[in-house]
Amino acid sequence: MWNGLVGVVKEAYTAGLGDASVPRPLMMPLVRGELVGMIWVRPLKVGQDALAGIAELANIAAAAGADEVVLAWETHDVATACELPIVGPAPCLNMVLATQGGHVLHQFPYSEQLLSRSPEGWATVSPDWRPAPAPQPGGELVPPIQTAVTFAFTPIELDHPDPFGVTVVLMEEDGYRVRLTEAFDR
Repeated sequence: MWNGLVGVVKEAYTAGLGDASVPRPLMMPLVRGELVGMIWVRPLKVGQDALAGIAELANIAAAAGADEVVLAWETHDVATACELPIVGPAPCLNMVLATQGGHVLHQFPYSEQLLSRSPEGWATVSPDWRPAPAPQPGGELVPPIQTAVTFAFTPIELDHPDPFGVTVVLMEEDGYRVRLTEAFDR
């Protein structure tokens, strides 16, 4: 499952960079080894809004009762949005596999190969994936990612007959892009 998730995320990043954009941070909750879906962060404003928006990715995982989560983000993108120092390689796709018992940070550094530049100055690039460092059990996570990991395993208490469904709807209304697998689709 892990290699499949890494492949999907790398493909999405390659496609996004080819469209002159960096894909937004993404969470993939799993319940008993089954993927619940993919949740991309809502549009963010720089600063506190970005910190909160990324951390709130945890809501669907918590509502689903996830026992594992995978988060993916780009080092420079999250550091810039959250006004944090860059920690680790950049540019770099980061993925963390987390359970209540801990997490393992995987980093996939790349260099950018310029494909074209639009008249407006937008660059389309292709990642040239570099050798990945060894996975880092307990590796340092930037604050909004660490918060999302922590709260992904904190049960959500909602007085509603379908707390998972209502959480999905509320997050979609807030601008999160949610794609559930068939088993979890409302």
